[in-house]
Parts: sequence; structure tokens; C-alpha cells
Amino acid sequence: MKKTSLFITALALIFTLSSVAQAQDYIVNQKDKKFSQKKITIKLGEKITFVNTEDEIVHNIYSSSKGNSFEIRKQPPGSREVVEFKNKGKAKVRCAIHPKMKIKITIE
Repeated sequence: MKKTSLFITALALIFTLSSVAQAQDYIVNQKDKKFSQKKITIKLGEKITFVNTEDEIVHNIYSSSKGNSFEIRKQPPGSREVVEFKNKGKAKVRCAIHPKMKIKITIE
């Protein structure tokens, strides 16, 4: 009985670790008032790190998309902010300071 319980616990741990290992995080850079990508597709629960290390200006990254809204207020040069997407759907992400900065994110 004890060995069976231990075996089941070990299997559950292996399954959990393999699920976590499959999650991928993404990096989106900002340079010349543009995102490094125009669109990206991620899986539910994955994260995107918005990086402002290649621009010398402040950005204000946000999404007002239903279910996937967020706002990174002032993001100065040299900073990074992580956003986790918890709902399936689409997120249109922009910069409030530079209206031509756009990226479309699909969350599957």
C-alpha cells in the first residue's frame, strides 16, 4: 500500500513538472517606437516580458482588451515588465505615448 501511494505521488510530480517545463515565456523588445513583433501567439498562462532596453525613451504599454487588460505605466529605458495572460482570446497591445506602437497577441 505504501509503495503504491509513493508511486502515484511520484507520477503526479513528474506530470506536474513536465507541464511546467512546456510553458514558454516570450520577450517583446521596444526599439525606435516599435515592438519587436507585430503579432504573437501564446498559450494560456504563458507570460510576455516587455523589455525597454533598446530604446532611450519612456513607454506606457497597455491593453484594454476584454479579459486580457493590463497597463504598464511609465516604463523607463532599461526596465522589464512581465505580463501573464490568464484568459483565452486576443489582446491588442499599444503604447499610450506612441500610438503607432501596436502588437496583437492571441492567447490559445
